[in-house]
Amino acid sequence: MRYLRYFVYITKHGTYIDGFAGPQVGRDTDSWAAKLVLESEPKRIRHFHLCDASAGQIKHLEALKSSQSSTDSKGRKVNRDITIYSGDFNKQVDDILNAGTISETEATFCLLDQRTFECEWATVEKLARYKKSGMKIELFYFLANSWLNRALSAQKDTERLARWWGRDDWPKLREMSRDARRDTLIKRIEDELGYKYVFPWQIFKRKTGGLVMYYMIHATDHPQAPGEMSRAYRNTVLPLEPVEQLDLWTDGKGPGSDSGPGSPVESQRPA
Repeated sequence: MRYLRYFVYITKHGTYIDGFAGPQVGRDTDSWAAKLVLESEPKRIRHFHLCDASAGQIKHLEALKSSQSSTDSKGRKVNRDITIYSGDFNKQVDDILNAGTISETEATFCLLDQRTFECEWATVEKLARYKKSGMKIELFYFLANSWLNRALSAQKDTERLARWWGRDDWPKLREMSRDARRDTLIKRIEDELGYKYVFPWQIFKRKTGGLVMYYMIHATDHPQAPGEMSRAYRNTVLPLEPVEQLDLWTDGKGPGSDSGPGSPVESQRPA
């Protein structure tokens, strides 16, 4: 949410796709990504596509949609649409991409906050290859870390694992270290999907650190995006800046204009 808040100051618009959009833990609004992004100011993201396979989660999403104000915090009318999709994201993704809201120039962000094996590689490929020119759809791909060894051993549906990994060599993942699996995925996103900048961000069990539960793999073509993500990651423990403070940036580059490829963000890549 904080990253997108920064980034819309650069793009002035956007489309947000959430493939597994229901709240992960009950209705915990502190970590419910769809709610946080919808309610973030300024409200410059124009199109929302929210998907979930659970009927209970769809009810939460419908209630969330109904609760949205038609104006922003300054009383200005908000021009946006929110579409909810009930079903498997791997099947619904075609309808989302064909909805007509994603042009070649539309800044588009897709959150793939899977629990473990829910997002198939073919789906990631569709998202990455959808745009034929300009910058690709940005991906935020969650790779399970702390329990992945157990999950790989316990999963009896080998076809599901093959669809998730997208290749028949998925058994090699069982032999890899956690770091090697992370790096292998990053290399695939770079080499097979053609993203220019791919960074793994550690998602810890506690705010104070500790066990790395996930890696959020951020894949983008935009040269300013890595700097904005680095800034957002560093600032997650701080209160949100008031909108008026963000408005002070008038150079069109946004609050992270001092960062980018070749800047210190490159050397801050999480281990």
